[in-house]
Amino acid sequence: MKLGMIGLGRMGANMTSRLLQGGHKIVVYDRSADAVKASAGTGATSVADLVNQLESPKIAWVMVPSGAATEETVKELSALLSAGDTVIDGGNSNYKDTVRRGHELAASGIHYVDAGTSGGVWGLKEGYSLMIGGDADAVGRLQPIFETLAPSAELGWGHVGPTGSGHFTKMIHNGIEYGMMQAFAEGFAILKKKTEFDLDLAEIAEIWRHGSVVRSWLLDLTAEALKEDQDLTDIAPFVSDSGEGRWTVAEAIELDVPAPVITHSLIARLRSRDEEGYGDRILSAMRNKFGGHAIKKAGS
Repeated sequence: MKLGMIGLGRMGANMTSRLLQGGHKIVVYDRSADAVKASAGTGATSVADLVNQLESPKIAWVMVPSGAATEETVKELSALLSAGDTVIDGGNSNYKDTVRRGHELAASGIHYVDAGTSGGVWGLKEGYSLMIGGDADAVGRLQPIFETLAPSAELGWGHVGPTGSGHFTKMIHNGIEYGMMQAFAEGFAILKKKTEFDLDLAEIAEIWRHGSVVRSWLLDLTAEALKEDQDLTDIAPFVSDSGEGRWTVAEAIELDVPAPVITHSLIARLRSRDEEGYGDRILSAMRNKFGGHAIKKAGS
């Protein structure tokens, strides 16, 4: 089985390497010619060249940024592939876009499989968690690929439902991740503030890693960061988001499901980027007007 991998960012490149180690034949394409040269896969000069090098039924795994890049790539592939071929979207696409694309490709007999993928930079070594959506027959044919990418053939991957369900499951996964990260961040912030105890946060993280009910991979990574620098002096208090937390909150609202922890964690990330702090200035001004409370001047 020969697979085409489109997109050789860090994740795509690592997935390609893991598949090659598992004995799969991979044709690779990326807009960066240097990325293609650096890959151990068979290089292609364009999406069309990649498709031409594949054997029928053809399989193209798209690993490019969600949104316009994925939309353009899938559209280009749809014009090059034939009935019975398969497109796998392994990026963080919005599941509603995935459902739409699935219907569009199905009209031409092309299978659209969404692979919600978790594992980050550690996936090459540890394997990837894969949440697969799509037609059961198409997913079944792809099983050897998923078994190679997962932590083991039996663990860490599964066919969760029809097209769109893989990305939906990954979206909720990321929303949960937001909440877990926020809880750790707040807990360690409280520990650090208790200066009278002179707590060693790296030591505490290490204690919690073994036997504690909060032990997790996120805690492992937190412990590693704290060992390097407890004060995190070189890190700005600015937290980005990839969009999946926003989609999770929007879905919770649409379904009338209360999700206060995930919602708060998203708001906390947005707040971290508010350098102007205009809302807080308004609050301070109001307190001064109704209660005569002192205002702290900017720069003081």
